[in-house]
Amino acid sequence: MAAAHSYGLMAEFDTAQALLDATEKVTAAGYTKTDAFSPFPIHGLFDALRLTEHKVQPIILTGGLLGLAAGASLEYYSMVVWYPMNIAGRPFWAWVAYIPPAFETTILFAAFSAVIGMFLLNGLPRPYHPVFNVKRFAEHASSDSFFLVIEASDPKFDASRTRTFLSGLGARDVVDVDE
Repeated sequence: MAAAHSYGLMAEFDTAQALLDATEKVTAAGYTKTDAFSPFPIHGLFDALRLTEHKVQPIILTGGLLGLAAGASLEYYSMVVWYPMNIAGRPFWAWVAYIPPAFETTILFAAFSAVIGMFLLNGLPRPYHPVFNVKRFAEHASSDSFFLVIEASDPKFDASRTRTFLSGLGARDVVDVDE
């Protein structure tokens, strides 16, 4: 049987404050691919993880602009080029009348791009997360323990040094997470 690929290292902490302090020290040390798990929200944990990437918003904006362009072009070509009708002497391109349908296609394309972008950026569909391979995590993550994971794909990750670093932060235990 082939050896499992390592996802990273997981440290378990006894209290929310210990997890928050360790997370701040891990990000201050330069680790960027980290995640924290807690049975309840911890004020300041999001900031301690320094999660600042906003990748979905440009995807949604692009989808919305494409929807606006698609809706406006469809209306223009259908009412001006392909099948022009002069109704009550109005111009063929009376743009004010075409705002609601163009708005609707903008919303439609933005919504689809948000869902598709979220699925792609989250790596979905993924039937499980590797942290559930750790027995203690599966049993205690939603009830009474706090976990911090450093992924092996982090540029600063070195298995032995990272394990020593996490142990020095007051972790109850540091275990390997198999992919």
